[in-house]
Amino acid sequence: MRIIVSISGATAAVVVAIFIFATAASAFQSSGRSMIAVDFASGAVLAEKNADTPLPPASMSKIMTIYMAFEALEQGRLQLDEMLPVSRAAAAYRGSTMFLRAGERVSVEDLIRGVVVLSGNDASAVLAEALSPDGTEAGFARLMTERGQELGLKSSNFTNSNGWPDPEHLMSARDLALIATHIIRTYPEYYKYFAEKEFRHDDRAIENRYNRNPLLKFDFGGDGLKTGYTRDAGYGIVGSVRRGNRRVVFVLAGLETRGIREIESERIANWFFRQFEEKTIFKAGQTVVEVPVWMGDAPTVSARVVNDATILLPAASAAEITATAVIDMPVLAPIEEGQSLGQLEVTIPELSIQAAYPLIAANSLERGGLLVRVMTAIRDLVDKSGITTHSLFDP
Repeated sequence: MRIIVSISGATAAVVVAIFIFATAASAFQSSGRSMIAVDFASGAVLAEKNADTPLPPASMSKIMTIYMAFEALEQGRLQLDEMLPVSRAAAAYRGSTMFLRAGERVSVEDLIRGVVVLSGNDASAVLAEALSPDGTEAGFARLMTERGQELGLKSSNFTNSNGWPDPEHLMSARDLALIATHIIRTYPEYYKYFAEKEFRHDDRAIENRYNRNPLLKFDFGGDGLKTGYTRDAGYGIVGSVRRGNRRVVFVLAGLETRGIREIESERIANWFFRQFEEKTIFKAGQTVVEVPVWMGDAPTVSARVVNDATILLPAASAAEITATAVIDMPVLAPIEEGQSLGQLEVTIPELSIQAAYPLIAANSLERGGLLVRVMTAIRDLVDKSGITTHSLFDP
């Protein structure tokens, strides 16, 4: 491993080139209209097909409604035990429902479970009206679109809360994966609802009490999130599977049958865990580079990673990993052990993987004496004369 430190302006870029050679992995193939598979930890896109094409999302768009509900719970604008009224407009919905009746009141928690487990169109509308700026589902849909744009959704437009067919109600596979990732990462205390296999609301919907997510039928780590179907959208799923510390989030859209959805859901999860593996390129506490120090009683300080620098790789791939330590310069003495020095930025261009890990000082360093200050002043004059300086370390 060769480490080159080049000092320029306010930062020092330390490039660590690591090469791994093997045969290339095959991309996952889906029969649907669009697809995306994302490594949850790194955000790396491992496979995609028409991932940015806006398509009818059907009930998969309910995860945006649920995100808005979770956000409201976190901010105290909703309470799980709060009872919300059911309007005539909400009760009028058909398709997948909780069989809510106009005029009754239902707890927020039951409504959330009604949306997640039962895919209740009526439950979605009740939550929407409660959170809407003008009390209407249409107002909530406009708010969903605005909030989605703030979160980074680039190909989504909402006209209702539940995916009811509308030519202007659209989402891309990439946007669905992004909002799913936000939910898992931001609201782990509420994410548990997605793994529930059954919900009986007053035993009203006995024929609609089971979660449609096929991942929950298999004992291989599936714990979310949402299926969807309409004639225009076809069969789709926003899925998540976790095994140990690894998780894949994927979207399959525009599949022809429910059976194909089930088969491809299992296939894409197994493909992820078999075809990719994690590799630790620096262990927690390991020194990455020696960083030049100004005015110190030693010329350099060791910069180490706080946690394991672990990245996802194809199990068999010709991949080049580039790790760049970006150091805040100049590094001035005195330095305390554990002081922040910058970060290690790791990239794999082949997979569009990017990850960052904090770098801290591995040891303390005192301020140097008079001779050190004189030598530093001379070096500063040389730098200002236009002479480029760099250091090469071979640990």
